[in-house]
Amino acid sequence: MSFLNQKTIKNKIFFNGVGLHTGQPVELNLIPSEPNSGIIFKRVDLNKNNIITPSYENVIDTTLCTTLSNEYGTKVSTIEHLMGALYGIGIDNLIVEVNSQELPILDGSAKIFIEKILSTGIKSSSTPIKLIKINKKVEFKDGSKRISLDKSKIASEIDFQINYQNKIIGTQRNKINIFSDDLNHIFESRTFCLYRDVEKLKNAGLAQGGSLDNAIVVDENKILNNEGLRNNKEFVNHKILDCMGDLYLSGYRIVGSLITSEGGHKLTNQILRKLFSDKTNYTVIEIKEKTLPYQVLNNSYLKSIA
Repeated sequence: MSFLNQKTIKNKIFFNGVGLHTGQPVELNLIPSEPNSGIIFKRVDLNKNNIITPSYENVIDTTLCTTLSNEYGTKVSTIEHLMGALYGIGIDNLIVEVNSQELPILDGSAKIFIEKILSTGIKSSSTPIKLIKINKKVEFKDGSKRISLDKSKIASEIDFQINYQNKIIGTQRNKINIFSDDLNHIFESRTFCLYRDVEKLKNAGLAQGGSLDNAIVVDENKILNNEGLRNNKEFVNHKILDCMGDLYLSGYRIVGSLITSEGGHKLTNQILRKLFSDKTNYTVIEIKEKTLPYQVLNNSYLKSIA
């Protein structure tokens, strides 16, 4: 399989589960798609106006997840884990059929998405991939929260720090290069919340489908999940997964360096809006063999599916 060309999946893939916030059962199908069609969401529970494009411009809510809407008010939410998986393994074109407003949370990570996609197989086309190259630094601040995107010659980096007033979570920081690093620890990292917030979330109509099967729940001094953590930076690694999914709302993978402290869905969306507000901030490049960064060729996931 060529690393240089656009990819989709070989066959249809089915998932079912529950929506994290709606608590409703949901079925999801991933359908192979043609080159240059991009990622498309289709609400199959609706008969019309049911196509939603995953774009930063279509984000209407970032409260505990990313929610998209089309011009008719048709919504799809909690798309970040699937989008993070697609970003990480380089799926360019896909139809995502879902019979509810919210995607299934599965185990709270992207692990099951990744496993089924890789076991089904990835199909490469003859159409070259495109990337977004950052030309100059852009940044956004919201109180103590901050995020920036800067240029990088060959890397697609995320440097993420979280700060929680909790003894278990505390301050964590991790930095990854999407093109070259083994992303297993990112894909397997689950969403999390503080036990003291659970009742408040449910009373607000959120986390109706949340459980210890799909989220890490942290009390003051302990993790309530019997199995504990999957890796020692699972909290910040899950935030990186979310960030990858939200970055893919740019339309392409990004050659650049993102740094954020106390980031989240809102900040990632704001930095994309600022990036695309000025065309001198970026360049969309079509990748040819002679111009492909070595890091892309070295991607461990691409090697595993070649």
